[in-house]
Amino acid sequence: MKKNLVSLFLLGMMVPFGAMAQLQLKTEVPANADNAPLPCHPVPHERQILWNETEFYAFFHYGMNTFTGREWGYGDEAESIYAPLGMPDPEQWVTSVKAAGMKGGIAVVKHHDGFCLWPTATTTHNITDAGSEYGRTANIPLLFAQASKKHNMKYGFYISPWDRNSAHYGKDTYVTEVFLRQCEELAAYGSDQFEMWFDGARGGDGYYGGEGYANGVGENRNIDASIYYDIPNLRWRVHQTAPNCVMWGVGGEARWIGNESGYAGETDWAMTDHDTEDNSIRGQGDINGWIWHPGESDAKATSGGWFWHQGEWIHSAERLFQMYLETVGRNATLILNIPPNQYGVLPEHSVNELAALGRLLHSRLAVPVYGLDETTEATDYAKTAVIDVDKTRAGGKYEKANLTDGDNSTYWGVDDFEHTATITLTWDTPQTIRYLVMQEPIKLGQRIKEFKIEYSEDGSTWTELCPNMQTTTVGYKRIIPLNGSTSSSYGNGYNAKKLRITIEDSRACPLLSNLNVY
Repeated sequence: MKKNLVSLFLLGMMVPFGAMAQLQLKTEVPANADNAPLPCHPVPHERQILWNETEFYAFFHYGMNTFTGREWGYGDEAESIYAPLGMPDPEQWVTSVKAAGMKGGIAVVKHHDGFCLWPTATTTHNITDAGSEYGRTANIPLLFAQASKKHNMKYGFYISPWDRNSAHYGKDTYVTEVFLRQCEELAAYGSDQFEMWFDGARGGDGYYGGEGYANGVGENRNIDASIYYDIPNLRWRVHQTAPNCVMWGVGGEARWIGNESGYAGETDWAMTDHDTEDNSIRGQGDINGWIWHPGESDAKATSGGWFWHQGEWIHSAERLFQMYLETVGRNATLILNIPPNQYGVLPEHSVNELAALGRLLHSRLAVPVYGLDETTEATDYAKTAVIDVDKTRAGGKYEKANLTDGDNSTYWGVDDFEHTATITLTWDTPQTIRYLVMQEPIKLGQRIKEFKIEYSEDGSTWTELCPNMQTTTVGYKRIIPLNGSTSSSYGNGYNAKKLRITIEDSRACPLLSNLNVY
């Protein structure tokens, strides 16, 4: 043992002194050299972040009900009733909603009646025996995916878990032989799908209905969706093909906002602790929720039902803009339904009003809209303001300049254990302002609990804005009409020489990735 120690000592003496010094000075890089803030759990999966970034997208309810005038078919409809009067044109759907400022769409390809708008191997209740050549020829999922890719739009499909036509429904064979296989068939139409939509309806009174169903009378089955549909296996199967496809509703990766009227709560957390039946929790989330479960608002742009009906009309661009403020502007996403007619196209009056909505979004909030140029785009006054903050996180990467760089991956923040902060914007001359937009870097969780907005016309006297609005949560995106109203949001604006945002409370050190003033 002593001999070995001596040998090691002599070997060390033979190493040049400079080399020994290099060995002695070598140090490990600190584990958190940039002083990055810790996540405030729960946090989203990457696919949920990409989904949130879609913000505003379309719903296209089209199928058997378009020709029966129903909203919920019974499943006993003959395949020949589905008979489009012209070649369905999903490309027209896609380009029309792109002109409205939308970033994608969801096509309904199987509703509760079980009729499939593609030649599925799982049932004969599909387009193969449609009543017109247009119906037999048009594979809607294929055409919709192709059109979306062509126009750089995100896309996905609605597939009803409840099937009023299938004799397998209510049995184990339905899930394994029908539903999961249909989902896999649809996933194969594009590995880049962003969402698959699963309605929560789960009755059993359709064509086959419950056991003993005959002559319109029978047992009405109630299905426990969380167990029956084998959700973990469903997610795994779809994500094998489409890894960034969020499973909405029954799939458990995004939640219903609790209404079909186009609004979320002014307070809206992206978390819940379970798939609740409580619409108040659906509408505003749960600050103590342990899973990331962000809200989506599904709303009808038209006066009728979800499917096309003769004589219906579309809401005005101003009303649709209000829906946008009350959903996208409140940390939710908006999926807005525009139903194609019996020719398989969106009616002209819908197309025109969608274009008008796009012009409003572009001119008021600088939303990028297909076909509109920068000369009509809203001015972001935050970019010309002098910005002061009372606190900045140490580390050199969290400076106030990140607030206006337009990059969601960078952010301003304050040190750990700080839960308040103040941001002040100053202009040389007063600017007429109407909207404040804030975004948190949600990859690190949702943090801000309460904030206050004030403005000064003369640079010294302060007035609080929207005192009757819940200025609580921010999340992925919060759009505040500074007059406190979403129904008459544009107004005359405020001549502001200064604008001050005071973060009054936060779950963890507050962080903001973007700040815009219009």
